[in-house]
Amino acid sequence: MTDTVLAPAKTRVQTQPRVGARRFRRWWKNPWRKPRFLEAITWGYLAWSIMPVLIAILLSFNRGRSRSTWQGFSLRWWTGDPFDSLWHDPELHSALLQSLRLSGMTMLIAVPLGVLFAIGIDRWRGRGSGTANFVMLLSFVIPEIILGIAIFLVLRFLLTFVELGTTAQVLGLVSYQLSYPVIIVRARLLSIGREYEEAAMDLGASPTRALRRVLLPLLYPAIFASFAIVFADSIDDFVTVRYLSGPSSSEPLSVKIYNQARGDPTPAVNAAATAMLISAIIAIVIGVLLYRWLARGQRAGVREFAAQV
Repeated sequence: MTDTVLAPAKTRVQTQPRVGARRFRRWWKNPWRKPRFLEAITWGYLAWSIMPVLIAILLSFNRGRSRSTWQGFSLRWWTGDPFDSLWHDPELHSALLQSLRLSGMTMLIAVPLGVLFAIGIDRWRGRGSGTANFVMLLSFVIPEIILGIAIFLVLRFLLTFVELGTTAQVLGLVSYQLSYPVIIVRARLLSIGREYEEAAMDLGASPTRALRRVLLPLLYPAIFASFAIVFADSIDDFVTVRYLSGPSSSEPLSVKIYNQARGDPTPAVNAAATAMLISAIIAIVIGVLLYRWLARGQRAGVREFAAQV
């Protein structure tokens, strides 16, 4: 009688693993299942990449001089210390201003030139257009160290009237950053097409007026995105500006951080790196918001025009 009662229980115990195995095989063979393994790898990579940055940012608010041991929260290395903080250290302060100056000048020069080059290459029909496109994108492909050394040699042996310093650094950064607005604007041109300009010229507008009143407003999202990317990428540039630096006053924040990190740095170096990171993030966020706002307005205008037609 005992065996009769226990037999169904044994059967249930034996069938449960089989049911679980069938469910696992059915889940494993399902091609539309959630990629949990890939999600785990992605989150692990993000944690591995972001965690050191977060630790460096946290230590910039450390109360003591240690860059490895947390000693309490403080703004000492940002503004509190009258000599060694980021705001009061003359070297770090001037280097931060130099980084912002170089990024702003590079952005204001590279983006308009990139927009003009993108429109010119897009409209170029005939021999040499492919070569011009390849040369324009060459700075995007070659390593930055090669470009920096090449510009340094050009300034030393050919353009000797250009001294190393801010002017040389801007020339190097513009040469390296020019490909970004070209790529972004050309992608936008491919999505727009030439129908809007042709319609404007059919209504009596000259080619210049159609370009200024029709095409450029449609390119505003790509132009603002180019401004944000060029600023964010040039503010933390190290290789090009280091080779083209002149006097100590022309060294940007990235070079100062590198030079001080080899000695006995204080958490003010972490504060400087954090300020540089925050500046890049703010530029990217502003660019993304402007891009979405302008793109939404253009889509609304197209829908309104289509409803009227």
